Amino acid sequence: MFRKLATQLRDIYLIRFKWKRYNLGKGFHAGARVRLWAKNTIDIGRNFYIGRDSQIETDVKIGDDCILGNRVAFVGRYDHNYQQIGIPTRLASQIRDRDYNWKGINQITKVGDDVWIGYGSIIMSGIDIGDGSIIAAGSVVIKDVEPYSIYGGVPAKKIADRFESSADLKKHIELYKDIKNSYTLF
Repeated sequence: MFRKLATQLRDIYLIRFKWKRYNLGKGFHAGARVRLWAKNTIDIGRNFYIGRDSQIETDVKIGDDCILGNRVAFVGRYDHNYQQIGIPTRLASQIRDRDYNWKGINQITKVGDDVWIGYGSIIMSGIDIGDGSIIAAGSVVIKDVEPYSIYGGVPAKKIADRFESSADLKKHIELYKDIKNSYTLF
Protein backbone atom coordinates (compact mmCIF):
# COMPACT_ATOMS: atom_id res chain seq x y z
CA MET A 1 0.00 0.00 0.00
CA PHE A 2 2.80 2.41 0.91
CA ARG A 3 4.64 1.64 -2.32
CA LYS A 4 1.54 2.38 -4.43
CA LEU A 5 1.03 5.70 -2.61
CA ALA A 6 4.69 6.62 -3.08
CA THR A 7 4.44 5.86 -6.81
CA GLN A 8 1.31 8.00 -7.13
CA LEU A 9 2.94 10.90 -5.27
CA ARG A 10 6.02 10.66 -7.48
CA ASP A 11 3.88 10.78 -10.63
CA ILE A 12 2.01 13.83 -9.29
CA TYR A 13 5.34 15.55 -8.60
CA LEU A 14 6.61 14.78 -12.12
CA ILE A 15 3.41 16.04 -13.79
CA ARG A 16 2.82 19.17 -11.72
CA PHE A 17 6.37 20.31 -11.06
CA LYS A 18 9.27 18.70 -12.91
CA TRP A 19 7.52 18.40 -16.31
CA LYS A 20 4.78 21.00 -15.86
CA ARG A 21 5.60 22.70 -19.19
CA TYR A 22 4.45 19.58 -21.03
CA ASN A 23 0.90 18.29 -21.50
CA LEU A 24 0.76 14.94 -19.69
CA GLY A 25 -2.65 13.24 -19.58
CA LYS A 26 -4.53 11.58 -16.76
CA GLY A 27 -3.10 8.21 -15.78
CA PHE A 28 0.50 9.17 -16.68
CA HIS A 29 3.19 6.98 -15.10
CA ALA A 30 6.96 7.14 -15.49
CA GLY A 31 9.43 4.54 -14.28
CA ALA A 32 12.69 5.41 -12.54
CA ARG A 33 15.27 7.60 -14.26
CA VAL A 34 12.99 8.70 -17.12
CA ARG A 35 14.03 11.93 -18.86
CA LEU A 36 11.79 14.22 -20.89
CA TRP A 37 12.96 17.17 -22.97
CA ALA A 38 11.58 18.84 -26.07
CA LYS A 39 12.37 22.07 -27.87
CA ASN A 40 8.67 22.95 -28.02
CA THR A 41 6.18 20.31 -27.00
CA ILE A 42 5.52 16.97 -25.42
CA ASP A 43 1.82 16.13 -25.58
CA ILE A 44 0.85 12.76 -24.09
CA GLY A 45 -2.68 11.35 -23.85
CA ARG A 46 -4.43 9.42 -21.11
CA ASN A 47 -3.35 6.15 -19.53
CA PHE A 48 0.31 6.33 -20.56
CA TYR A 49 3.21 4.30 -19.20
CA ILE A 50 6.90 4.97 -19.88
CA GLY A 51 9.32 2.40 -18.47
CA ARG A 52 12.48 2.99 -16.48
CA ASP A 53 15.58 4.47 -18.10
CA SER A 54 13.57 5.74 -21.09
CA GLN A 55 13.87 9.17 -22.62
CA ILE A 56 12.02 11.50 -24.90
CA GLU A 57 14.34 14.12 -26.37
CA THR A 58 12.31 15.50 -29.27
CA ASP A 59 8.92 17.10 -29.90
CA VAL A 60 6.23 14.41 -29.67
CA LYS A 61 2.49 13.91 -29.67
CA ILE A 62 1.49 10.56 -28.16
CA GLY A 63 -2.08 9.25 -28.03
CA ASP A 64 -4.03 7.45 -25.31
CA ASP A 65 -3.34 4.00 -23.85
CA CYS A 66 0.29 3.72 -24.93
CA ILE A 67 3.08 1.65 -23.38
CA LEU A 68 6.77 2.44 -23.77
CA GLY A 69 8.93 -0.36 -22.40
CA ASN A 70 12.13 0.17 -20.45
CA ARG A 71 15.03 1.93 -22.19
CA VAL A 72 12.96 3.29 -25.07
CA ALA A 73 14.35 6.47 -26.64
CA PHE A 74 12.76 9.11 -28.85
CA VAL A 75 15.63 11.04 -30.40
CA GLY A 76 16.09 13.78 -32.97
CA ARG A 77 17.58 13.14 -36.39
CA TYR A 78 19.04 16.63 -36.62
CA ASP A 79 20.02 17.51 -33.07
CA HIS A 80 23.38 18.89 -34.27
CA ASN A 81 24.07 20.85 -37.45
CA TYR A 82 26.62 18.44 -38.87
CA GLN A 83 26.86 20.47 -42.11
CA GLN A 84 28.41 23.59 -40.58
CA ILE A 85 31.54 24.10 -42.65
CA GLY A 86 34.75 24.24 -40.63
CA ILE A 87 33.01 23.35 -37.34
CA PRO A 88 33.40 19.90 -35.74
CA THR A 89 30.02 18.30 -35.09
CA ARG A 90 30.72 18.36 -31.34
CA LEU A 91 30.95 22.17 -31.47
CA ALA A 92 28.23 22.75 -34.08
CA SER A 93 24.96 24.46 -33.27
CA GLN A 94 22.45 22.13 -31.66
CA ILE A 95 18.70 21.97 -31.30
CA ARG A 96 18.89 23.02 -27.65
CA ASP A 97 20.39 26.37 -28.70
CA ARG A 98 17.94 29.26 -28.65
CA ASP A 99 18.94 30.46 -32.12
CA TYR A 100 19.07 27.01 -33.78
CA ASN A 101 17.63 27.27 -37.29
CA TRP A 102 18.72 24.15 -39.14
CA LYS A 103 16.85 20.95 -40.06
CA GLY A 104 14.50 19.26 -37.63
CA ILE A 105 13.31 22.40 -35.91
CA ASN A 106 9.63 21.73 -36.66
CA GLN A 107 9.62 17.94 -36.72
CA ILE A 108 7.02 16.29 -34.50
CA THR A 109 7.00 12.57 -33.86
CA LYS A 110 3.42 11.27 -33.70
CA VAL A 111 2.33 8.11 -31.93
CA GLY A 112 -1.29 7.02 -32.24
CA ASP A 113 -3.55 5.47 -29.61
CA ASP A 114 -3.05 1.93 -28.25
CA VAL A 115 0.63 1.63 -29.26
CA TRP A 116 3.19 -0.60 -27.55
CA ILE A 117 6.88 0.14 -28.06
CA GLY A 118 9.14 -2.65 -26.79
CA TYR A 119 12.26 -2.64 -24.66
CA GLY A 120 15.27 -0.77 -25.98
CA SER A 121 13.63 0.57 -29.12
CA ILE A 122 14.77 3.84 -30.68
CA ILE A 123 12.27 6.11 -32.44
CA MET A 124 13.74 8.79 -34.69
CA SER A 125 12.06 12.20 -34.86
CA GLY A 126 9.54 13.19 -37.49
CA ILE A 127 7.88 9.83 -38.02
CA ASP A 128 4.27 8.69 -37.49
CA ILE A 129 3.43 5.46 -35.67
CA GLY A 130 -0.14 4.48 -36.50
CA ASP A 131 -2.88 3.53 -34.02
CA GLY A 132 -2.67 0.07 -32.50
CA SER A 133 0.86 -0.70 -33.65
CA ILE A 134 3.52 -2.69 -31.87
CA ILE A 135 7.25 -2.04 -32.16
CA ALA A 136 9.35 -5.12 -31.30
CA ALA A 137 12.07 -4.85 -28.66
CA GLY A 138 15.38 -3.47 -29.88
CA SER A 139 14.00 -1.92 -33.06
CA VAL A 140 15.17 1.31 -34.66
CA VAL A 141 12.23 3.10 -36.29
CA ILE A 142 13.27 5.49 -39.06
CA LYS A 143 10.12 5.45 -41.22
CA ASP A 144 6.36 5.72 -40.65
CA VAL A 145 4.59 2.70 -39.17
CA GLU A 146 1.24 1.48 -40.53
CA PRO A 147 -1.71 1.29 -38.11
CA TYR A 148 -2.40 -2.06 -36.39
CA SER A 149 0.82 -3.64 -37.53
CA ILE A 150 3.91 -5.14 -35.91
CA TYR A 151 7.33 -3.74 -36.87
CA GLY A 152 10.75 -4.93 -35.80
CA GLY A 153 14.42 -4.88 -36.66
CA VAL A 154 17.16 -2.43 -37.53
CA PRO A 155 15.89 -0.55 -39.38
CA ALA A 156 12.35 -1.57 -38.42
CA LYS A 157 10.25 -3.22 -41.10
CA LYS A 158 6.73 -4.62 -41.06
CA ILE A 159 6.66 -8.15 -39.64
CA ALA A 160 2.93 -8.80 -39.50
CA ASP A 161 -0.51 -7.35 -38.99
CA ARG A 162 -1.47 -7.08 -35.33
CA PHE A 163 -4.69 -9.08 -35.75
CA GLU A 164 -5.07 -12.34 -37.63
CA SER A 165 -8.21 -11.30 -39.48
CA SER A 166 -9.93 -8.13 -40.64
CA ALA A 167 -12.96 -9.20 -38.55
CA ASP A 168 -10.81 -9.24 -35.37
CA LEU A 169 -9.37 -5.83 -36.25
CA LYS A 170 -12.83 -4.39 -36.85
CA LYS A 171 -14.13 -5.79 -33.53
CA HIS A 172 -11.11 -4.39 -31.68
CA ILE A 173 -11.62 -0.93 -33.16
CA GLU A 174 -15.33 -0.96 -32.21
CA LEU A 175 -14.66 -2.06 -28.63
CA TYR A 176 -11.74 0.32 -28.22
CA LYS A 177 -13.91 3.19 -29.44
CA ASP A 178 -16.28 2.47 -26.52
CA ILE A 179 -13.37 2.70 -24.07
CA LYS A 180 -12.22 6.00 -25.59
CA ASN A 181 -15.75 7.38 -25.37
CA SER A 182 -15.86 6.53 -21.66
CA TYR A 183 -12.86 8.87 -21.11
CA THR A 184 -15.09 11.86 -21.86
CA LEU A 185 -17.27 10.91 -18.88
CA PHE A 186 -14.55 11.69 -16.31
